[in-house]
Amino acid sequence: MIKGLIFDVNGTLTDILTNESYEDIYRTLGNFLDYQGVAIAPDELKRLYFEINKRQRRASAEQFPEFDVVAIFREILESHASEYTRSLPSDKLELLPSILAEIFRAASRFKLCLYPGVWEVMNDLRDRYQLAALSDGQTLWAIPELRSVGLLDFFKPVIVSSDLGYRKPDRRMFELALSQMQLSVDEVLFIGNDMYRDVFGARELGIKTVFFKSNQGEQKPSGAEPDYIIYDFRELPEAIRFLSD
Repeated sequence: MIKGLIFDVNGTLTDILTNESYEDIYRTLGNFLDYQGVAIAPDELKRLYFEINKRQRRASAEQFPEFDVVAIFREILESHASEYTRSLPSDKLELLPSILAEIFRAASRFKLCLYPGVWEVMNDLRDRYQLAALSDGQTLWAIPELRSVGLLDFFKPVIVSSDLGYRKPDRRMFELALSQMQLSVDEVLFIGNDMYRDVFGARELGIKTVFFKSNQGEQKPSGAEPDYIIYDFRELPEAIRFLSD
C-alpha cells in the first residue's frame, strides 16, 4: 500500500531556468560588493566562484559531492575584505555571504514556474498521501523557491543536498527521506525527471519510480528502468493507481 510520495523538485515540479555563466550576475555582485568595501572585477569574481566551487567538490570525500554556496561567498569576502569591510556591523558581516548567495541566484534565474497541472495534482494528493521533497541544490534557494510557487507547505520533510554535503543518486538521501517519513521502501513512490539521479538512485534502494519526461534532466536509462513514465504531470494520479495495484 502506497502511503508516501517523494518528489524531486527542479525539472519535476518546477520548470526552472538558470545560467550561472551570465556576465551580468558578476557585474551586479561586484557592484554590491563595492558598497561593502570589497573591490573585485566581475571577471575575477566569476573566476573565483567557479574555482572555489570546483575546489570544494574535489576536496570532498563523497562520491557525489555537493558544494556550499554560502561558504564560497564567505571565502571571497574574507580574502578581499578591506578595513572598511571589517568595520561593518558584525551582524551585517555575518549575513553578507548568504545575501550574496541570494543575489547570485536572483541574477542567474530566468524562469521559475510550475509545470501545467502541478498545483492541482499536488493539492489533491496532499489529502491522501504523505509528501516529501528531495532536492539537489542549495537550501537557501530551494526553500524560498518552493514557497514562491506555492508548494512549500505541501512537504514534510524537505531534504536538500547542501545540508548533507552529497547529492543524488547517493542512497543516503533516499534513506533519510524514508527515515523522516517513517515509511518503508514498499510504502513510497519516487517521482523525478532524471534517469540517473532520480530513477537509478531510488531503484538502488528498491523504491518504485515514476519518471516524468519533462524538458530537463537525463532522459536515457542509466542503470535502471522506471516503473512508469508520464509525459504530462497530470498523468501522475493514474501512475500512482497503477503502481498501487
